[in-house]
Amino acid sequence: MGKIVLITGAASGFGRGVAFGLAKRGHQVIAGCQIWPQVSELRQAAKEEGLDLQVIKLDVLNEIDRNKAFGFEIDVLFNNAGIMESGPMLEIPMSVMRSVFETNVFGALEVAQGFGRQMVKRGSGRIVWTSSVAGLVKVPFDGAYAASKHAVEAICSALHDELKPYGVDVVTVNPGAFRTGFNDTGMESMDQWWEQGERVVAHWPVRELTHQSDPAEMIEAIIEVIEAKNPMYRTVRPAGAADMVKAEQLDVWNRRV
Repeated sequence: MGKIVLITGAASGFGRGVAFGLAKRGHQVIAGCQIWPQVSELRQAAKEEGLDLQVIKLDVLNEIDRNKAFGFEIDVLFNNAGIMESGPMLEIPMSVMRSVFETNVFGALEVAQGFGRQMVKRGSGRIVWTSSVAGLVKVPFDGAYAASKHAVEAICSALHDELKPYGVDVVTVNPGAFRTGFNDTGMESMDQWWEQGERVVAHWPVRELTHQSDPAEMIEAIIEVIEAKNPMYRTVRPAGAADMVKAEQLDVWNRRV
């Protein structure tokens, strides 16, 4: 039997891929996009694919959009919308730092709260939250994004225990570097402000993102988490990333300054 799944950040990347994949598998998908042009484009793309996809405007920072979305009764929330801003922690403007937390933490939490209350009252439901490998390890020159995802990890850990007695599942999916364009523009973002002031530490070393994985692997894993009866609490992809995370976390325990 198909599920009713609402996806935030469905205009591109994992959100779009999961929306299309679930629709093809017979689920009822409500795909949220941040701005109206994305809504129009996604509707047309779904139509061309022959998919029955309900596309709505859902900017997670917009109270009107959130309240409109809360009118849907859903089985699963895929809490996926997010932004990436890079730059060394000593230099990153506070306005940029705050914008990352507004979207990735506060906006996403408000969406989770709204649908979570609905699920608790019903006694069932699942929140699948896009965290990141960056939420589990250090990421120099990308500390703002990593910090926001570390916050997501803490929130999801608490929510998991708080909502389990009410029949509501909370799980995370933790992508590494995938070819969705998200990481590329996230690295480039610091160029917008870097030359607008005097800097005392280095710019992010120039490098091409040549070792990103095919996003199909992550999309397939997320769909499995949404459909599974008893998914893992944490799903890290690509496959080898979990070993890297565990090794780096162990290194932190043994680190000396």
